[in-house]
Amino acid sequence: MQKRNTYTELEDFLSDESFQSWILNKIDEDGWEEWTLESQQRAKLVEDARLLLLAMKVPSSTLSASDIHNALQSTWIKIEEKENQNTLISHSKVKFLKKYFLSGVAATLVFGLVSVWFYNNQIVPKNNVITYKELIDENSEGLVEQTNNSDKPQIITLSDGSSVLLQPNSKLSYPKIFTGNERKVYLSGEGFFEISKNPKKPFFVYANEIVTKVVGTSFRVKAYSDQPDVEVLVRTGKVRVKSNDLISRSNQEEVVLLPNQALRFVRSDLSFNKITNITQDEELTKSVGNIEQLSFEFTDIPVSQIFETMEQAYLVDIDYPKNKLKDCHLTTSLSDQPLTEKLKIVCNSIGNNTSFEMNGNQIIITSQGCN
Repeated sequence: MQKRNTYTELEDFLSDESFQSWILNKIDEDGWEEWTLESQQRAKLVEDARLLLLAMKVPSSTLSASDIHNALQSTWIKIEEKENQNTLISHSKVKFLKKYFLSGVAATLVFGLVSVWFYNNQIVPKNNVITYKELIDENSEGLVEQTNNSDKPQIITLSDGSSVLLQPNSKLSYPKIFTGNERKVYLSGEGFFEISKNPKKPFFVYANEIVTKVVGTSFRVKAYSDQPDVEVLVRTGKVRVKSNDLISRSNQEEVVLLPNQALRFVRSDLSFNKITNITQDEELTKSVGNIEQLSFEFTDIPVSQIFETMEQAYLVDIDYPKNKLKDCHLTTSLSDQPLTEKLKIVCNSIGNNTSFEMNGNQIIITSQGCN
């Protein structure tokens, strides 16, 4: 990437694929942001190139000279208003850009800006990328944010009994108590969801540009802000996935996924790629975790083995009185149940005032033995 140190013209940036990826897809593998901030003069040139690149990514249009003139005048008003709000970009840039366009140096870019005005009624095309902050700002409820800065998954228990296994470098925002007719949470990163059933109150996971809707099921969502794709993989139940209403020109396509099916959403072109057999997708197969592979169907199985399965699936530590429960065997189905519900079922089956307490990834079972 040393060649970019020689860039002096806007065209140099516009023809650079790495630069295009950074601006259009928010993928900065080559450190463009850090490189840009090293020089004020460089930052100005990069910003000019960014505006022009965005202007070029619009549908072609056949407009009259009168339409072009009128749209440009309105567009420049929009540009000046936007620039006045941004203290990091000087007013001289607006004059430079205006002169650059009106002089006719790049006629195709003029048509690009005009197309933006007519198709989107704004100065640049609305970027398809939706940030985690934008999603949070759309919610009027008071949200709690849980961030996993550790190197191990963390269990989050929601007020409705649903549980989320939040992976490292991920965060989840959710209300302390779900109110109204919907349950909404917001994810950045990766999480495995086990949703408590409530047909009257559907559950929504907002992640980047898509929304996953369920009633009661288990599924994984992988939606990192710096990745080009979003993945949804269903373990049990059924989910519905569509694009977020915040996306301009969204076709609102809805994809239904059943157990062992997945979806890969391509952020750059808003396309949905449904995968009906995850075993045939090498990338998905490698990413499947213990919680998605282990069986929770138990027939005359020692309680110790049931707890061990939970520990492997959720990566938690379960402390229980081994001597008192060593002869306990259970037959039960714990599939499609959140972690807290699994623990309740096991404790109720053991009986004798058996209970549990959760403290993060630590679970303590108190019991006097089997019935």
